[in-house]
Amino acid sequence: MTSMAQAQDAQDSDAPEREVIIVTATLRAADVQDIPIAVTAVSPEQLDRQNVQDIKSLTSISPSFNVQSSQTESQGTSIRIRGVGTTGNNTGLESSVGVFIDGVYQSRPGIALGDLLDLERLEILRGPQGTLFGRNTSAGALNLTTKRPNLTKVEAFGNFTYGNYDFFNVQAGVSVPLVNDQLGLRVSGAYRKRDGFLNSVGVPGAESSNRDRYVIRGQLLWEPSSDISIRLIGDYAKATENCCDAVIVRETELQPFFAFHGLANDGVAVSGPQALNNLQTNSQQFLNNTEQYGFSGELKWDLGPAQMTYIGSYRHFEAESAQESDFVSLNLFSTGRGSTAAAGFPRTGGPIKTMTHELRFQGSAFNDALDFLVGAYYSDEKIDEVQSMTLGTDYQRAVSAGNFGNLAGVNPLFALTALGNGGVPVNAAGNFAVNRFRQDAESFSIFTHNVFNITDNLSLTLGARYVDEKKRGSFDQLAANSPACQAIVNGVITGAVPAALRGGALGATCFPFATSVGLTVPGTGGTVLASTIPGLPLPREFNQVFKDDELTYTAQIAYNTNNGFLAYAGFSHGFKSGGFNLDPAAAANGANPAFNSEKVDAYEAGIKTEFANGRIRANLALFHMDMTDFQVLEFTGVQFQTFNVAAAKSTGAELEMFGQFDSGISVNLAVTYADARYPRNCANGVVGNAATLQTVRSLCGADLTNAPKFTGVAGITYDNQITDSGWKMLANFNINYSDDRRTSTSPLDTNGLPIPLDIQESYFKMNARLGFTTPDDRFSFELWGTNLNNEITRGITANTPLRGGAGTRSRIGFVEEPRMYGITLRAKY
Repeated sequence: MTSMAQAQDAQDSDAPEREVIIVTATLRAADVQDIPIAVTAVSPEQLDRQNVQDIKSLTSISPSFNVQSSQTESQGTSIRIRGVGTTGNNTGLESSVGVFIDGVYQSRPGIALGDLLDLERLEILRGPQGTLFGRNTSAGALNLTTKRPNLTKVEAFGNFTYGNYDFFNVQAGVSVPLVNDQLGLRVSGAYRKRDGFLNSVGVPGAESSNRDRYVIRGQLLWEPSSDISIRLIGDYAKATENCCDAVIVRETELQPFFAFHGLANDGVAVSGPQALNNLQTNSQQFLNNTEQYGFSGELKWDLGPAQMTYIGSYRHFEAESAQESDFVSLNLFSTGRGSTAAAGFPRTGGPIKTMTHELRFQGSAFNDALDFLVGAYYSDEKIDEVQSMTLGTDYQRAVSAGNFGNLAGVNPLFALTALGNGGVPVNAAGNFAVNRFRQDAESFSIFTHNVFNITDNLSLTLGARYVDEKKRGSFDQLAANSPACQAIVNGVITGAVPAALRGGALGATCFPFATSVGLTVPGTGGTVLASTIPGLPLPREFNQVFKDDELTYTAQIAYNTNNGFLAYAGFSHGFKSGGFNLDPAAAANGANPAFNSEKVDAYEAGIKTEFANGRIRANLALFHMDMTDFQVLEFTGVQFQTFNVAAAKSTGAELEMFGQFDSGISVNLAVTYADARYPRNCANGVVGNAATLQTVRSLCGADLTNAPKFTGVAGITYDNQITDSGWKMLANFNINYSDDRRTSTSPLDTNGLPIPLDIQESYFKMNARLGFTTPDDRFSFELWGTNLNNEITRGITANTPLRGGAGTRSRIGFVEEPRMYGITLRAKY
């Protein structure tokens, strides 16, 4: 449902009185219908009705918002608003959509994927929000507010849910006043467990996309006087899950040649539509564990002329993954402590530590003609991540089959190593690398946001923010052993490897995630690194500093009749920080591992109105976004590339409507048209190597990834008393629609032809809920289902690593949730 879809009590048959929806989208408490920006405000009841348990499911409420995950949820999650977002799976990339919980910025989307527990409200702010919300909100912001302790009475709640896939979820909380009207405590927690909906055919018992997580949050609220409020919050969360395997949606035409290279099977037992519809994969177990804790404090002090607000926070987030990310049952390679790794091998993962401080003053002057806000913000983030990989016993044979077919003889990746090792071939099994990536980032900003009330109906908003960013990024290799790659390097440099095979042999044998940075040039006594030779795409360590500053600003004019009609128009300039590609191949061939900051100029006009005696409310927004230095990440099948595209655009309209009727029936409709695309001149001025330039040129004229042109949500709800004794019934039906959308970064393969299975075709998904509540409103029983028509859809599609080249690629798809259903019991006090 939309921001207008709040439950409301009918005052009389002619003019039902709507509930005023208070939001803090402008860092001030205001009616959502009175603020001149596009915002969707969602109540906890609306989240429950659509079974939204975390932010990944918010598309069922707001069509402008979507979330996809790829190889890991902790790293590979991307959030988009109006078709604009940043592809994940690289810790160095930050989101275009900022997530804030109780005013605290969550530095990566994966950190914010926990349960939506004990919420007061959730706000989706569409369009650049940099002036008020700061860094990395160039596409929008998600603002979550949890319930505060009640200072006057005891409150408690408990929810229990059981569903298919052995889904089990329990949430509970209690709020207790410790000193009446002054001091209160609130504690809440949740535990969620579910079997994975993806099961491996190649390795029986291996499953993916399960749930096994819990979170606990404690709050203390102290109001010693009417002028001072102090709120302290602490939370702890842990997840031990299997994520994220993928379905092989297209198999390579080179499949018959795996036997030619001496393999008993090709590692793919099921692929294509059958595998997708049956939710079947081929790989071994994927592990993606996370643990985090955080503290925040908020001080509000009414000083008279202005109210002071200070928010400080610290968060420690740590992820670990062990993956068979070749996505087949063969023993090719694994990351972290996977099946190919030796005992005691270092894990893949590490901590992200973030500290933030924000101070602001807000008040009014000149007889309320001016509503001013000024503030300052500082953050310090430290990333320390280890990436480790080990090659397996099937690596050379499988990659030979998947890249050479039968054109270079049997197992050429093994045979060719002899040409650089005195005639003795080298087995790549056990070759490994342990790489450490660090990034220390500091951000400082000062900002102001001012509303000038020119008349009772006309207002002008002016805001600006100066941001100063500094990051130090580094790549250090802790350990490595890659003699097979050294042998190929020797053969390539000396010319012993035939010219026609050099590129393929080097790229496939020297898989950058498992290659030593210490490879040397033959004949130099180990004094010259091979990575310094032009044309050799070998990992190279780096230690660099990135600096940038930017002035972001906004201007809006609004006309409000103060009687159910608001019209507004505005312009905003936004900014998303640049940084470093934290990948072992980022500095290969002398490339610059840094990427530029992303900037956006956004234009928006809209109306918010009520008619039919308040029974119907409608919001309409028109928008256009011009982005420069748009940040893009692509996995080529061999390595991750991060680069800036000169331009990207998003143009469209959003309509939200809600109607309330006397009989307890309400209807809602939200429709978004967003033409998010790369213009045909998007490569103008782009600097990079040949591969990067080719990729950028392939984007020009294409839609942005996961940016359907039309999306919509429609629903009908009955919520009313059904018996004279006071029993109530809730019945809700909701349907959401997505147009065709691209699911890959690049629409074209390196041969210039469309890449297979890029398009996820259009679809509808239906949700429903039926519930009954006791006359005292203390107990409820509900039956629910999501995606009832069981549409199996892909969120991300990518090249299967090292399995086929242009025209013969194997492709993997990361699958979204299938049909889910269950029962929920609720109790409250």
